[in-house]
Amino acid sequence: MKIFLPIAVMTVAGLMAVPALAADKTAAELDADAVAIIKRDFRDKGIAKVERVNQDELQAMCTKYLDNPPAKEAERLQAEQEKAIKWPADGKYLGDWKAGEKLAQSGAGMTWSDKPDAPAGGNCYNCHQLSAKEIAYGTIGPSLLHFGKTRGNTEAMQRYVYGRIYNAKAYNLCANMPRFGHMGILSEAQIKDLVALLLDTESIVNK
Repeated sequence: MKIFLPIAVMTVAGLMAVPALAADKTAAELDADAVAIIKRDFRDKGIAKVERVNQDELQAMCTKYLDNPPAKEAERLQAEQEKAIKWPADGKYLGDWKAGEKLAQSGAGMTWSDKPDAPAGGNCYNCHQLSAKEIAYGTIGPSLLHFGKTRGNTEAMQRYVYGRIYNAKAYNLCANMPRFGHMGILSEAQIKDLVALLLDTESIVNK
């Protein structure tokens, strides 16, 4: 998993450590200073490796153009992300919605103190509303309450939701949502459980 950090934010955070005044530097020089500060101050610890701060081409493009990269480049990168989605070999997209609810509630995984083989959670409530009974949820992402009730539970919709969870950037290049499958955060079975959470008619999402 790689961290997506706007260069401007990193620069401000480390401004006191920059030798020259920020006003005397170009944007490229400030970017270089920010990267140097991050690489200097981050350390490998457990499963959390310093290489996470390195942006891939997509992340760097969204950072450089403030989430609005040139159309031609955006189209190319998004097509690459879509092509890289690994669809279920059995052609099935629905798992167990109750297991999906547990995943949505869990923010476990990916930290330095976690074991390499410990399953990660989806942490979905951190960004989305899913259940009418849940009083604490984030609003970075849209509300998903009654998602299946309004969108339906067709095979096409199941495939769409699976792909969106697997790699949201295949649908919205600079989306804030993590690339759960693409980055190996969640397994195929876990993603299926989250699809069921959103689409199963018996799910808490659709009550």
